[in-house]
Amino acid sequence: MMSKAQKIEKAPLQWSELPFGYVKTDFNVRYYYENGAWSRGDLVADESITMHMAAPCLHYGQEAFEGLKVFETHDGRIVAFRLDENQKRLQKSCERIFTPIVPPDMFRDAVHRVVRANAKFVPPFGTGASLYVRPLILGMGARIGLGPADEYLFLVMATPVGPYYKGGFKAVKAMVVEEFDRAAPLGVGDCKVGGNYAAGLRGEIYGKKKGYPIVLYLDPKEKRYLDEFSTSNFIGIKGNTYVTPHSESILPSVTNKSLSQLAADMGMTVERRPIDVAELPEFDEVGAVGTAAVITPVNLIHYRDRDYTYGSGDDAGPVITKLYNHLSKIRTGEIEDKFNWLDEVEV
Repeated sequence: MMSKAQKIEKAPLQWSELPFGYVKTDFNVRYYYENGAWSRGDLVADESITMHMAAPCLHYGQEAFEGLKVFETHDGRIVAFRLDENQKRLQKSCERIFTPIVPPDMFRDAVHRVVRANAKFVPPFGTGASLYVRPLILGMGARIGLGPADEYLFLVMATPVGPYYKGGFKAVKAMVVEEFDRAAPLGVGDCKVGGNYAAGLRGEIYGKKKGYPIVLYLDPKEKRYLDEFSTSNFIGIKGNTYVTPHSESILPSVTNKSLSQLAADMGMTVERRPIDVAELPEFDEVGAVGTAAVITPVNLIHYRDRDYTYGSGDDAGPVITKLYNHLSKIRTGEIEDKFNWLDEVEV
């Protein structure tokens, strides 16, 4: 029996060749917050936003966003991966920067509406691509003095994407950057706000000029402990132990949370703790983990005048490979979703 998703005529795209970039889709959904309440939301085709030039999101960075992925499963269903975790993380960001909360039901409704409206852009199963969904909240209205906005826009857009890195699941080199910080102690490093990413551009470009696709930051207070990569969380495999940093300035990755749960389910010991930079030579495998790339294996980390190597050349090590494959197959329904991570979208 043919599923609903399989009956949808797909957009004429080269799915297996998609970059991780913007592709125009048909609709986005927008909710406005005025006089203390959210609107019911409208589907619109317009790709532009009209706002006052004195909007607080422009002057004071009062904005937050999320990123999650939607997949077509092997049996033709359309599913969002761990949507509830993205809502919780956005709520934390909203509380920190004093925007109104996006309620769980509204968040889920917004994601489902935009996915349904753009169902033909959900990449077919087996292409290695996915529909990337970007929820965004902006402080709107006119305000020159520092303070929370009086009006807000919550917008959800979607675009089909391929792998974050052109090589796909291939190892990359990284370097430890001591010259710059991406977040301040007790700041908003653990929230998904635009300012963190703007602050990280300097270190990112610095590393790329030296031939390293990603950089690894140290804690901003002591410059002693591993913080996170420029694009994602750090994980290290040491024997049968999965290790990831604990820090108040790290964004809690939904992917890292999922992988650590899979590692525990596989019988591994999971440690979330401060990781001294002196431990770098002790890891068997290293990965950068996040929604965009899932896991990017790291085969070398340059720190000061030394290079530490991991895995086997361009290939990921066996543990990271196993975790990557397991998570990938859960998301496409090839392995049982025993943790109830998939939220099916009816189309």
